[in-house]
Amino acid sequence: MPLIRVLLVEDFVPFRRLICSKLEENSDLQIICQLSDGLEAVHKAEELKPDLILLDIGLPTMNGIAVAREIRKLALESKIIFVSQQSSADLVQEAFSSGARGYVLKTKVAIDLLPAVEAVLEGRHFVSSDLQITLDSV
Repeated sequence: MPLIRVLLVEDFVPFRRLICSKLEENSDLQIICQLSDGLEAVHKAEELKPDLILLDIGLPTMNGIAVAREIRKLALESKIIFVSQQSSADLVQEAFSSGARGYVLKTKVAIDLLPAVEAVLEGRHFVSSDLQITLDSV
């Protein structure tokens, strides 16, 4: 199986390190780029065409929802999982409407990140269990 190329977009460095360490548990995942800026993420997604993009919502220059909408136009094959502290059902709906396939709460990264990656890469949606939203509504 070829390596899954991952673009990680998170502006809080300690949390970005946590995500990286979690992804390293799966040898099929290769982080090809780490960014902290929304607009830069759009450009890198277009340039690199990653298989998977892990994306925060609160980013400098452009929020993650807007980033996802732009990426959907430029890197059609890239799958997006939001990793966010935001738990509003409306925001989660908006994230899925912008083209995301998964939504993981930052408080659940240790438990939910790898299952979310697996589900999304298999073509399924994933939502952290603590969110008050069902997959039927996404």
